[in-house]
Amino acid sequence: MFTHLDIQFAEIETTYVDGNRYYPSPSTGSLYPSITSITSHYNRQVFKDWREKVGNAEADRIIKESTTRGTSFHKSAQDYLENKTVEHESPEIEFMFDAAKPYLDKINNIHAIEKCLYSDVLGIAGRVDCIAEYEGELAIIDFKTSKKIKPEAWIQQYFVQEVAYACMYYEMTQQVVKKLITIMVTPDGEIKVFDKRDKKEYIILLKKYIKQFVQDKLAEYGSSK
Repeated sequence: MFTHLDIQFAEIETTYVDGNRYYPSPSTGSLYPSITSITSHYNRQVFKDWREKVGNAEADRIIKESTTRGTSFHKSAQDYLENKTVEHESPEIEFMFDAAKPYLDKINNIHAIEKCLYSDVLGIAGRVDCIAEYEGELAIIDFKTSKKIKPEAWIQQYFVQEVAYACMYYEMTQQVVKKLITIMVTPDGEIKVFDKRDKKEYIILLKKYIKQFVQDKLAEYGSSK
């Protein structure tokens, strides 16, 4: 059984503006872009180049398949961590879950699972997979599914997203996250855990990501008038 800490989080309804997800701040009412919208915007050219390379139909197929797999795995992992009966949505997900289970068992003293976070200082928000102790240290824990294990150089945006959650959580609770944990699992059961302890590098990148998003949105709004 996993231990859960009694920490209260506001439920925040999302809204979409120009295809980007926003959350209203519970304290100010201002709309803040989601960190996933910000990271996607920053890496949009990479995604555009990939779509052009494989073609729209194949890109749509791959995205649908990966989204379905990711959502299903997240549900199994969430149910397990919430001490619920786990009912897998397919044999593939059950196989992936069984491969990941020894790593999920390193989690305890859970602060949050699928909760909304926000920062009035940074003007961002998002929904975190998990905040808990991982091997005894407080961590932002992100679950990622992938057809193959991605090289670390390809997933900078994951660490930026996770450090954003760490910043938001500190602002909300004054609790310091010690590390960023990404648990990546493939359909063939391969597992890779990325453990990031030096958050400064990704805080610098986070500022760069946010600045680019704001500048581009202001330029769009200015040109539309």
